[in-house]
Amino acid sequence: MIIPSKKRLMVFSGSANIPLAEDVAELLEVPLGDVELSSFANGEIYVRYNESVRGADCFVIQSHSTPVNRHIMEQLIMIDALHRASAKRITAVVPFFSYARQDKKVRAREPISARLMADLFITAGADRILSVDLHTGQIQGFTSTPFDHLTALHGFVDYLTGTMTGPGVVVSPDSGRVKLAEKYAKHLGLEMALVYKRRRTDLHNEVEALWVVGEVEERHAIIVDDMIDTAATLVAAADLLKARGALSVRAVATHGVLSAPAVDRIKNSNLEEVIITNSLPLPDDAEHLSNISVLSLAPQLAQAIEAIFNDTSVSQLFRGENF
Repeated sequence: MIIPSKKRLMVFSGSANIPLAEDVAELLEVPLGDVELSSFANGEIYVRYNESVRGADCFVIQSHSTPVNRHIMEQLIMIDALHRASAKRITAVVPFFSYARQDKKVRAREPISARLMADLFITAGADRILSVDLHTGQIQGFTSTPFDHLTALHGFVDYLTGTMTGPGVVVSPDSGRVKLAEKYAKHLGLEMALVYKRRRTDLHNEVEALWVVGEVEERHAIIVDDMIDTAATLVAAADLLKARGALSVRAVATHGVLSAPAVDRIKNSNLEEVIITNSLPLPDDAEHLSNISVLSLAPQLAQAIEAIFNDTSVSQLFRGENF
């Protein structure tokens, strides 16, 4: 008996960022999959797919927003359910990959939680992981299964090119973002500067911007980063840049985590505009903040999912810069 091969694309969403998943499904021209997500009285998560997934190429979209650990567990259970329901291939689509900052040991007796996260996805049954602008690219090496690393760089560059006027400079907020800042500077045709900061090891999210390396006076500064959590680094850098004579300060970051007190800090800062993506939902107190602009990741995610489904190049979509 000869049965012609038939591929079926199915896209499912966890509860963290349903609007983003809906936009992705619409661009792919497929309905968002029917899945029941609920909780038992004690908080345990229950998942059941209300349609057959047997033999399908399934993509589970889930951003690890607050509450982070619940959304991680929900995605893992969704993947496990697909695996046990005989899905042909399962891709964990994680626009924001949590625990990515714990990618190495800085002090004795610390975990490498980013590696644990990768192990959890594979153990649950994921055949592939897809994420956007990881905190460090080395996380791709934490699993032997394919790990597609997308970038929002080109969307930000297009936005900045269309809105920025006058002399500018791209600024790395710390030494860890220099490579990223160099990419932006190259695409925008600008010079680069670096803010040197000191981070306290005894307290999380406590930083002090000390000085600037590079010329920022009489220029419009663009700070680039992968995420904004409490905005301590960002606001400290913006204050220093203004003190050094920058005409204005804008910030670009893929993931707007915006943990408290980030919104208040941004609202009362020297930042003219903060540009993020919808990889994470905006906190309620940030939705009406006039200096926050949100770009959609749906086109990039939809293109990557389509490429994976059709077994074509993902890196080609991002001009070889998705690493």
